[in-house]
Amino acid sequence: MENNKKAVIVGATSGIGYAVALELINKGWILGIAGRRVDKLKELQLLAPNQIKYREIDVQSCNSCAELNKLIADLGGIDLYLHCSGIGKQNYSLKSEIELNTVATNVDGFVRMVTCAFNYFAAKGNGHIAVISSIAGTKGLGAAAAYSASKRFQNTYIDCLDQLCHIRKLNIDFTDIRPGFVATPLLDGGGKYPMVMDVSKVARRIVTALNKKERVTVIDWRYRILVFFWRLIPLWLWRRLPICN
Repeated sequence: MENNKKAVIVGATSGIGYAVALELINKGWILGIAGRRVDKLKELQLLAPNQIKYREIDVQSCNSCAELNKLIADLGGIDLYLHCSGIGKQNYSLKSEIELNTVATNVDGFVRMVTCAFNYFAAKGNGHIAVISSIAGTKGLGAAAAYSASKRFQNTYIDCLDQLCHIRKLNIDFTDIRPGFVATPLLDGGGKYPMVMDVSKVARRIVTALNKKERVTVIDWRYRILVFFWRLIPLWLWRRLPICN
């Protein structure tokens, strides 16, 4: 048991966030969970009522930072902020409402919450910020332009905050977790995907990365190989590849 460790997970109502919450509960963590679906938050809290507190938080809301700070206060402080909130769709017809909604969650909402956590840890004197980004951030996918670009933004933003901590001499650790395709509701209705990973196995690997405070983690080994080689593909060739499902 890893008693006395406390974390907030934003985006804990389903998928990776939910699975990681279960793993941390089993290891004795005290959790603050947040998301838009209060019914799902309540269901999760019932599994370990003595270890979990929750608040409804919509990352697109201007009040989300205030609600995050309230959740942190409910826990009496935290050691880890884990950002799992995110959306993404294939958008072959490039409908602007899909692109803008993706940016509103994965960029605007991401910045709103991560900067809030950063400022909390800066004032506290130490902390750990981890985000679930994606391998999509390492190479733009034409079928999911806003999603890919937003994940690249997240990768770069965490790099910048890490450097900012060095400049300001702050003791904050960062973990950028980049999964491949995971069997979660995010993939529902999006066609067939290769090398889909079990969410429970991914969650266990994420917890290992969190405990080790790994700086960047690509999950799993197959995707590490894939990312290594597709980074080598020149743009003139990449644009000609019919990547779709």
